[in-house]
Amino acid sequence: YVLPTLINMYAECGDTRSAHAMFGRVPDGDCVVSYNAMITAAVRSSRPGEALVLFREMQAKGLKPTPVTLTSVLSACALLGALELGRWIHEYVRKAGLDSLVKVNTALIDMYGKCGSLEDAIGVFQGMESIDRQAWSVMIVAYANHSYGREAISLFEEMRKQGIKPDAVTFLGLLYACSHSGMVSEGLQYFDSMREYGIVPGIKHYGCVTDLLARSGQLEKAYKFIDELPIKPTAILWRTLLSACGSHGAVDLGKRVFERILELDDTHGGDYVIYSNLCANTGEWEEMNRVRKLMNEKGVVKVPGCSSIEIDNRVHEFFAGDARHPHARRMVDQVIEQLKLVGYVPNTSQVFHVEMGEEEKATSLRYHSEKLAISFGLLNTSPGTTLRVVKNLRVCPDCHSMAKLVSMLFNRQIILRDLNRFHHFEDGVCSCGDYW
Repeated sequence: YVLPTLINMYAECGDTRSAHAMFGRVPDGDCVVSYNAMITAAVRSSRPGEALVLFREMQAKGLKPTPVTLTSVLSACALLGALELGRWIHEYVRKAGLDSLVKVNTALIDMYGKCGSLEDAIGVFQGMESIDRQAWSVMIVAYANHSYGREAISLFEEMRKQGIKPDAVTFLGLLYACSHSGMVSEGLQYFDSMREYGIVPGIKHYGCVTDLLARSGQLEKAYKFIDELPIKPTAILWRTLLSACGSHGAVDLGKRVFERILELDDTHGGDYVIYSNLCANTGEWEEMNRVRKLMNEKGVVKVPGCSSIEIDNRVHEFFAGDARHPHARRMVDQVIEQLKLVGYVPNTSQVFHVEMGEEEKATSLRYHSEKLAISFGLLNTSPGTTLRVVKNLRVCPDCHSMAKLVSMLFNRQIILRDLNRFHHFEDGVCSCGDYW
């Protein structure tokens, strides 16, 4: 087991070359253990695609996956949003008689929750004979991710009745649920109750409270909360508030928050974009130009929008303006024309290029990555099939409106996972209630 340990060490350090070189020296008898080390390390290093390639290599060699293999591969599926592969693994778990293992079931709940199938997550949870604290917490987080705040709270109360003591992850799910469901007073009460269980809040808990206050419009209170924390705030905390300033048009506070972010991290392109857009939206053109000039001087670039959709066990990836998929682009054109007949008007309020006319702004929105992914799904699946899309950034207002209309006009359920949450579009309505 020395070689697998070394493989894991190299892989987690990002030295994939040494890890693969060591992997090639592993005797046949240790292959499964070594594959487990490589797959687990790939998942922990946020390389889920690599983990799935390794898993398929195992299958091709006829190697039997262990519970460790399965939990790691399920985590990779969760990261990618690869629901069909996750379902295949679930079926394998059943046939192999591993569906009584708590950790495997917990990984299944996590996978289903993150791949957009809350119903399947609930089914696994309710079918468990033994439920530990981690399983309870993962189910609460799944409810939270899908904006089922009341259900998350109800499950937490049931957990307490069962005598299961919550931990930091449990409270993270609760706070997240309250934040995305607009339950401010409940969220603050749960945050205050953490110390009753001997749990010291971490940076993610503080982030949830910041989001809770900021989303509800209590921006100054959120600023004060961050400023008075017992630990040093991170750029991510301030970034959460900056995003809310953008949503609420609070340009003066936004400037103060932006300056605080730059003191901690001046390399994140999204911060410059949010603040410059806020300035443009409130007519602060001089400040907008200053920020964009600063962005250029520092060589900071915006992270490109990227969306993926899984069809027939294959994940298809799209970037904003992607020219690699001409069929999808043509389908977008057709879909947009049909949507215009039922009242769709491009929402150009977030396109801030003074030199652009309205038509040019609408064109710049047309080929956003989520539009391409949704159109590709319409083109390559049978009528009535649910479309499941994963996006690396927050869904933009125009794409959100487009998805609602597509769900109504084409009679499709669309489940879109963005940077912050899940959006379930059905019959022209989104589960977020436009509160995102």
